[in-house]
Amino acid sequence: MGSINFPAEEERVLAGWTDIDAFHRQLELSKDDPPYVFYDGPPFATGTPHYGHLLASTIKDIIPRYWSMRGRYVERRFGWDTHGVPIEQIIDKQLQSELGVRGKAAVEKIGIKEYNRRCREVVLTYAHEWRRVIGRVGRWIDFDQDYKTMDPTFMETCWWVFAQLYRKGLVYHGARVLPYSTALNTPLSKSEASEEYRDVQDPAVTVSFPLLPVAEQPENVRTTVQKVLDISEGKTVSFVAWTTTPWTLPSNVALCAHPDYEYLLVHDVETDNIYIMLEAGLKVLYKDPKKAKDKFKLLPVKLRGAELGGMRYKPLFNYFYSQFKDIGFKVLLDLYVKQDEGVGIVHQSPAFGEDDYQISWRAGVINGDRPPPNPLNAGGEYTSEVPDFEGQHVKAADKNIIKHLEGLGRMVRKSQITHRYPHCPRSKTPLIQRAVPSWFIKVETSVPALLENLEKTHWVPSMVKTGRFHQWLAAAKDWNVSRNRYWGTPLPLWVSDDMKEVVCVSSVAELKRLSGIEGDIMDLHRDSVDHITIPSKQGKGTLRRVEEVFDCWFESGSMPYASSHYPFDYPGFESADADCGLSWAEGPGKELFTKYPGDFIAEGLDQTRGWFYTLSVLGTHLFNTFPYKNCVVNGIVLAEDGKKMSKSLKNFPDPMLVIDRYGADALRLYLIDSPVVRGEPLRFSELGVKQIVSGVLLPLWNSYNFFAQQAALWKKNTGHDFMYEREMQKTNENVMDRWILAATQSLLQYVNAEMEAYRLYTVVPRLLKMVDEVTNWYIRFNRNRLKGQSGLASTKATANGVQTNGDLTNGTMDEEGDDTLHALNTLYEVLYTLVRALAPFIPFLSDGIFQRLAPHLPSSMRESKDCRSVHFQRFPTVREELFDPVVERRVGRMQKVIELGRLCRDRRTISLKTPLKTLVVLHQDQEYLDDVQTLERYITEELNVRDLVLTTDEARYGVAYSVQADVKNLGMKFKKDAAKIKASLPKLSPQEIQAFLSSGKITVEGHDLDAEDLRVKKEIKQSKDTANLEVAVEGEAMVLLDSFAYPELAQEGLAREVLNRVQRLRKRAGLVPTDDVKLFYSVLASTSATANGTAAEGEAADGGATKGEQAANAEVSRLEQERIVEEMFARQSATFTKAASRGVERLSDAKAGDGVAAEEETDVKDIRLLLRLLKM
Repeated sequence: MGSINFPAEEERVLAGWTDIDAFHRQLELSKDDPPYVFYDGPPFATGTPHYGHLLASTIKDIIPRYWSMRGRYVERRFGWDTHGVPIEQIIDKQLQSELGVRGKAAVEKIGIKEYNRRCREVVLTYAHEWRRVIGRVGRWIDFDQDYKTMDPTFMETCWWVFAQLYRKGLVYHGARVLPYSTALNTPLSKSEASEEYRDVQDPAVTVSFPLLPVAEQPENVRTTVQKVLDISEGKTVSFVAWTTTPWTLPSNVALCAHPDYEYLLVHDVETDNIYIMLEAGLKVLYKDPKKAKDKFKLLPVKLRGAELGGMRYKPLFNYFYSQFKDIGFKVLLDLYVKQDEGVGIVHQSPAFGEDDYQISWRAGVINGDRPPPNPLNAGGEYTSEVPDFEGQHVKAADKNIIKHLEGLGRMVRKSQITHRYPHCPRSKTPLIQRAVPSWFIKVETSVPALLENLEKTHWVPSMVKTGRFHQWLAAAKDWNVSRNRYWGTPLPLWVSDDMKEVVCVSSVAELKRLSGIEGDIMDLHRDSVDHITIPSKQGKGTLRRVEEVFDCWFESGSMPYASSHYPFDYPGFESADADCGLSWAEGPGKELFTKYPGDFIAEGLDQTRGWFYTLSVLGTHLFNTFPYKNCVVNGIVLAEDGKKMSKSLKNFPDPMLVIDRYGADALRLYLIDSPVVRGEPLRFSELGVKQIVSGVLLPLWNSYNFFAQQAALWKKNTGHDFMYEREMQKTNENVMDRWILAATQSLLQYVNAEMEAYRLYTVVPRLLKMVDEVTNWYIRFNRNRLKGQSGLASTKATANGVQTNGDLTNGTMDEEGDDTLHALNTLYEVLYTLVRALAPFIPFLSDGIFQRLAPHLPSSMRESKDCRSVHFQRFPTVREELFDPVVERRVGRMQKVIELGRLCRDRRTISLKTPLKTLVVLHQDQEYLDDVQTLERYITEELNVRDLVLTTDEARYGVAYSVQADVKNLGMKFKKDAAKIKASLPKLSPQEIQAFLSSGKITVEGHDLDAEDLRVKKEIKQSKDTANLEVAVEGEAMVLLDSFAYPELAQEGLAREVLNRVQRLRKRAGLVPTDDVKLFYSVLASTSATANGTAAEGEAADGGATKGEQAANAEVSRLEQERIVEEMFARQSATFTKAASRGVERLSDAKAGDGVAAEEETDVKDIRLLLRLLKM
């Protein structure tokens, strides 16, 4: 009991988990339960966990914990993504520093074996830190039985998966234009290339391509060319093309025009040249053509694009003239040419543009025997094929190429353009498009199957499924699955020199059989398998493995199978059977499909183009199903300033420092109770974490702490430990007990439904609302009952809504004790239920409170359970017998009235300590008013008002209605008439407004309006009579609070409270109404006691005052309180006529004498009183 340091408490709980090996104990307890399958996407361990990882880990911990408590066996294994560029980049930096070279040159220098050894060495650099941080955040997952994509077993399954796709005809080799990273020397998949776009400034140039003489033109276009030359009167006629990639111009082999567009002949006055272009392109050459009419003239000839097809032009460069002079350097036609970009003619460099490649192939400019010019090395530098720029990187060569073209007189215009350009997500360098021989997995033909399988899955939020992911699948392209790298799983393809014979190996055993190699193959990385050859079966000599490795997304997409070495380690595997593992009903598949597809996966929104995508493609290709049923997608965690979190910018607090300050529970709740769980971005704020502590965790702890104090008081008063009695609730008639128990059942029902739908963003707010209900409503309103000071002689409410008046002859100590026991039992059940419901979300505090609550469980509830942790318990089940919708409705309405009353006080800045006279509740539903009346005492006591008036009579209080327009809605629906409608609204009669309230429809200015168009405002007419009335409205409920402070009310309220204590004393003394007693009182020095049921007891009040000053201040306060009490007894003497028939005296004025019947010290409205009854 007492105050709490949440991080220290979490460390205590964490140490306890370690001592009892709690995670594995939970697995042991649930091993016979039905499986629940969770797949964990593998992160890289080349950096420390950030908030995005902690968010994902929290989601991946909450849902498995919940299903484990629901009676499922949930295996949780951590996974590591160990291959790919992030690791190679680390080694490249090392080698750059050591040898002055990196990439391919470095590998050639030290050998691939040494290169891969270094990669293996750094793969798990931060694995220990990951284990520490993930464990500290409370996530239970097995790091000892983890999987790594570099494990030979994992890699072998990747081979098996790929081999099945190859056997199905889903793998092919081809040269396609792909996003290419010159920094990494490898092509990327289109999904990778879409990950990072940046605003960049690039050159935008317009270049001329002079039309060749008629004699050098094809026969079919000579007439048109002659017409153009004739009207040009001997001037040079050129096609012009606009591009933002000048570096592609040395590889130009054609131009492309749109067959249906109209092209103009433009005479440029300054150069005296004629340009063939679109009218829309004039702005490229002249910025504002209307103001530049003196700079150009339009010749009276227009040509359709189709007429330009086949026309030949003079090449920009002669590097590839000999190869393409007979087939290239002409105008091609295609519909992809746009009017709104450039000048209407596009230069074609087939090796560096996907459309260029397809158009040139279709036109026969390039083919299998005549590949497109591709004069770049792996690093994106010009080769000797382009001697003028040899050795220059393409991006660096732009300015030199522009200068060269200016010297040739071929530069028409040059400028700069700012646009979004794709960058390599690993190296952060600009990507280029480049034709690269690669291995592809067919995806485009499977789009219908992918979309059909998508419909069978459940996504949260659903908009990701129906929007972003659906669109990505619908537009899916064949997957470039090969990478020209070194540290990765090698493609299991052995080929002949002419690439005509291809063998796809599916396992180590098959490789040994085909190659004839003996002994064990212990590793499958390139340095272990590249030297292995396979004899040709077609007389083509020796087959060698291709150089490429898998795209690491292929590996992570294979994890549902590779993490458990499917099918090799499953019962029924037959290595000789090529189809083994593909059947659902027999062999390895028989066991796999008892837990496949998996129940749940979760990752960030960016994985729609990454892990979610590759999982879905491979699952569909293998088994025609997605390998998961439910997918939770979280948004991105940004820095507080809305920017991406950056260590260099230092724009976010270190996660471990935040946990050390506030605890992991607070961080978990903050992340989960935020827009990020709905797939939206979150601006991380440390203040938000702090507010979770003060607004949720501390109230929850104080609720338990209050219970513990009262349980200790119960033991002190009765000599017995408090023990929970489950069946006691059946005899409980107290309305607040029935309400909080019913609300708890509603909570459980709601949580189960929403958790089954994976909607964490609806569950957490409801759980937090329940914490508030317990702390700020139940305990606050039942504080005295829980303390054994229920005052049963006063008016009380029962569950059936009947209010009874206590009688001095009814009610004994046993009755009061029963009431206290009911209250304690109720609070215990609610806390015991709540900590189990909260356990998946805040695993530390819920366990800490549970461990303290467990000793109060009867032995019958403990003997068959392991009560060392809340996480070993079942999730609480709904107790149907405790549902009470009527009581929930009544208390809900009471709460609303109280909240509106508090709002009225706040607006007038009147403290709750100031008694007020009247609160009027107006509502047109009599049931509403009846419900409020059943709980009248709670309302008057909480709001400190004497009278509660419940009525439907709005006219009596001058209630007036007015109608306001929803301006945005009206504007969208009625356009120009919206203003006329709005102006007419004040003219509506009360009858018309009432009719609108009833029907939800009204006609104004000839237009039919509904509830979406109008808002009805309810208020009271201002007058002298209503000046003191403060109004608050919500929905149909309206409250009017008389805010005038009547002096006599304070004394009446104090008198009622003291009378309550006197009646309780009479009961304890066993007095009957005919017994005459005299009441003696004394005002004692005040003690620090909080009015709120959830606040900590004993807070210091005087700050830095000395003890002497504090004592003097206390005495002054006591004397003032004594004056108030004395005045109250004098003026309210009639109130005590029956309870103290022989009068009231101050103890200091007279001796009490013998015959003391009962006495107690009690707090009444912050006044400490000693009350003593003397039987006469």
